[in-house]
Amino acid sequence: MLNKNNDDPIYLPAVIEFVAIAVELSSFLEKEETDTREEWIDKMLKLLPLLYVKASLLPDCFPLNDEPLATFVREEDYARVVIRVADIMGEDDVYLDVFLDEMKYSDTPIRATVSEDIADIYQDIRNFVSVYQYELTDQMQDAIYICKENFRLFWGQKLVNVLRPLHALKAVEATDDDNQNEEESWDLQ
Repeated sequence: MLNKNNDDPIYLPAVIEFVAIAVELSSFLEKEETDTREEWIDKMLKLLPLLYVKASLLPDCFPLNDEPLATFVREEDYARVVIRVADIMGEDDVYLDVFLDEMKYSDTPIRATVSEDIADIYQDIRNFVSVYQYELTDQMQDAIYICKENFRLFWGQKLVNVLRPLHALKAVEATDDDNQNEEESWDLQ
């Protein structure tokens, strides 16, 4: 078990809570068992907003080391997440992104994919979690700094963007269920 030092941001409750949700999301995306599409979407709609909140509460800190952090997510790991999410999402993997800088200068919508956005989020949080998992104490503050910066500049927007198509699919599913229940109740009369 790691020793806790009250002066050290790496053990603050906000960081530990972020580690916990990041581990849960990473494990969910890495697991081999397949959930139904509805179960997967439901789980993501619970984990992603929580990840956003916990990331926004990470403390401000500064990097301690000049050398770059070790990366743990390999290209194959990233590709595995992309493929798995694309398989689950099917034809609904593609959505229109209106928050890209290129959109300001374009007359046509810009396509994004849920699978790549989720994999981008996964890559950053999994690298962060690995620093804690391997107890690389001398790199933890740098990992917090990099993760918070990447959240602010890169994957935070991807996270909120990907919620939109996931929510739309969940809402359609709920509407379909309501319509089916309504039809069944009419059939009983």
